[in-house]
Amino acid sequence: MIISLYLKLLTHWGKRLLLLSLSIVLLSSCVVLDPSKTIDNLKITKLPEISQVINTELWELPKPKTKPIVAIYANSFTDQTGQRRSNSSYASFSTAVTQAPYTLLIQALKNTAQGKFFEVVERVGLDNLSKERQLIRSTRETFKEPQKLKPLMFAGLLMEGAVISYESNIRTGGLGGRVLGIGLSRQYRQDTVTVSLRTVSVLTGRILTEVTVTKTILSVGLNQDIFRFITDNTELIEIENGNVENESITIALQSAIEIAVLKTIEKGIIMKYWSYKNDK
Repeated sequence: MIISLYLKLLTHWGKRLLLLSLSIVLLSSCVVLDPSKTIDNLKITKLPEISQVINTELWELPKPKTKPIVAIYANSFTDQTGQRRSNSSYASFSTAVTQAPYTLLIQALKNTAQGKFFEVVERVGLDNLSKERQLIRSTRETFKEPQKLKPLMFAGLLMEGAVISYESNIRTGGLGGRVLGIGLSRQYRQDTVTVSLRTVSVLTGRILTEVTVTKTILSVGLNQDIFRFITDNTELIEIENGNVENESITIALQSAIEIAVLKTIEKGIIMKYWSYKNDK
């Protein structure tokens, strides 16, 4: 109502000046700075970071009686979907899922029970580790140092699996309406990512546990617009505003992996592969 009143009071050139001002505002950046503040006092908004653990239940698990020693190789937990990042404008060669999901699995295992449940040994960079140990061994032999290199810790369990599915546009929809030139619409899209994780005994090769977890990824978009004719319905003014929020695929994958680790521990407790330090 206030905008309509101002439009009626302004002259023809005043209207053009107003339209020009609105165009400049819409085409310019949406950041508004307070001139009373200096650059040093401005706060910089940081991007969301991946936390150590998303599932607090995994973090708060009790300690085990004996820490299982687990090995994870780089090719033992990979992305098997081949899904590309969705883009309607051009062909994208970027993958939708990270190509190093084993790092999220190692992080989940290292943060289970505040880092006191699993003992994880290095197998991703085994070649580099072996070369460095060989260099240390040859140097000590050359200079006849009596100290010997300790043997590598071996694992009793292997954790393997993959990101086996990434389904996009599982469910899409929206709702909108327009009254007297003022419109509002909302759209959403739902994707899913599926993770499979199995625990294998090194001594027997037997698969001890196997779990499959599916996590939902949600995207929501909100649009607002105003459509008006001014100057005896001969000049058009239109203002649009939109906001889209997408859930992070990597954080959703991290959550799915943590749930898979939690379910693996629960199955191991039931099948008595390991037990808590305090049975109560």
